[in-house]
Formats: sequence, structure tokens, C-alpha cells
Amino acid sequence: MFQREITVRYSSEGGPQPCPLKWLDNFAMRNFTNDVMFDDTLPVGDGIMKIGSRVSLDRLKTAMEDWFRKKSYLPQESTLIIAEKAAANASALERPLGEQKQ
Repeated sequence: MFQREITVRYSSEGGPQPCPLKWLDNFAMRNFTNDVMFDDTLPVGDGIMKIGSRVSLDRLKTAMEDWFRKKSYLPQESTLIIAEKAAANASALERPLGEQKQ
């Protein structure tokens, strides 16, 4: 269900910082958007979440920014930076079986 891994950072004066696990967990556990898409989110560490294939990064970013601002975690001048991590074995999995590196 959680096939994708993303990083969630916020802009700050010192440069992008990972969102604390507390923020991510609060969003995932207490998100009252009534949007089932967000059921497929799992915080795993500071700035890291696993998500399902049906989760839209744009909608997730908008909902998280709104929630973090309501909770006074994210200042008005800050924005979230969400990026999908490339799967570590994606290139190996995309090659035909006979072409795998040893």
C-alpha cells in the first residue's frame, strides 16, 4: 500500500528543514479532510513519509500547509517542499531479467 517515499521539508531562513515527525504524525493521525486519499500516508521519520499510489503530491502539499498553519507549526511566509524519492532498485527492476547486473 505504501509504495512511494517522499521527503517533506519547509522553507526557513537557514534553508529547507525536514518537517519534524511530530508534525507529520499530527497531520496523518488528525487530518479531518474526509478525503480517503490521505489514509494512504504513513510518517516514518523527520521529513519522511511513505504514501500510496493514489496520493496526489499537489493535494497533499496544499492540505499539509493548511493543517500546519492551523496548528501554528508553519509560519505564513514558509512553504512546504515535497519531493518523491526515487526507488533505490528502480533501475534494476526496469531492466529485463537477463540484463540484471551481478
